[in-house]
This record gives sequence, structure tokens and C-alpha cells, in this order.
Amino acid sequence: MTPRLHQKYQMEVVKTLVDSGKYSNRYQVPRIEKIVVNMGVNTAAQKANKSALEEAIAELTLVTGQKPVTTKARHSISNFNVRRGQEIGCRVTLRGMRMFEFLDRLIGASLPSIRDFRGVPNRGFDGRGNYTLGISDQTIFPEIELDKIKRTQGMDITIVTTARNDQEAREMLKLLGMPFAAVR
Repeated sequence: MTPRLHQKYQMEVVKTLVDSGKYSNRYQVPRIEKIVVNMGVNTAAQKANKSALEEAIAELTLVTGQKPVTTKARHSISNFNVRRGQEIGCRVTLRGMRMFEFLDRLIGASLPSIRDFRGVPNRGFDGRGNYTLGISDQTIFPEIELDKIKRTQGMDITIVTTARNDQEAREMLKLLGMPFAAVR
């Protein structure tokens, strides 16, 4: 069964963008290639908190529905007690139907549950049509049980698109339902 957001993209977003006159056919319309969810675990470097990385992996698995890979430090930083090759975080790359399901849950359930939410910032674009959103607390996702959380953990969500510039990506994401903040 295809996710609701994927059907919305195929039926409404593509048609709207082609009808706007910016694209001559539906294959020129930008699309989402992948979503990368990254969690850096700052306490993983400490010897007392070795379980922090396992907890982050378990929570990211719950949120995304896919097992994350661990990320390792590229350089040694003595001030932070980080050694080269030490596991310091985890990440998941979502593609296909899982990607659309995750984005649908993010837009429909998780973002509106943030206290005093006024929209996601417009400054998260990188100039090439990709959007990165930082979330400071993983408890906004309904899959995570608040009673089992030992520490709050943030994450970065990067939406990689085939758009040529930020305006094309912003227009596509807005048509998909991404709640951007009003420009002041």
C-alpha cells in the first residue's frame, strides 16, 4: 500500500507544479531522493555513559522503522575526550516508501506537537535544494514512550531533493504540507 504523502505528491503536487508553467513535463518536477536522520550522542565519549549510544540506536529505530548505522569520529579531539574511530552517533538513510511514511508522520504528528510551534525555519536550505531541520528533543515523536526516556536527545533531519535551487525545493515541500514559518 502506498503512503498517503506519496499519493499526494503524485496526484496533487506534480500536477500543480506542471500547471504553474515552470516545468514542461512531470519528470522535470523536483522530487525527494532520501531523508537522512542523524543523532549525535555527546555523552558516548564518556566511559560512564556507554549505554547512551545503544539507547539512541533503539530510539532512532523506533522513530524511523529502520536500524541505524553507528558513526565514528574522524579526528581525535582531546578537549572532548574523543578518539579517532570512537563511536559517537548513529544515522539512518530512508528511501522509498519508508521515507514518505516518516515525512508524513513528521509533518502530520510530530511537528505540531512541539510546544509554541510556529513553523519550521526557512533558513535550513543549503543553496542546492536540500533542507535540514534540527530537532532538540526526540520525545515529539509519538512512537517514543516518555516513561522509558533517560535523557533527551536531539537529531538532525536532512531532506535531499532533486530541486536545482532552494525556491523549487521550498515550493515542493510547502505543497507537501511542510509548515514553514511566516517570513518577517
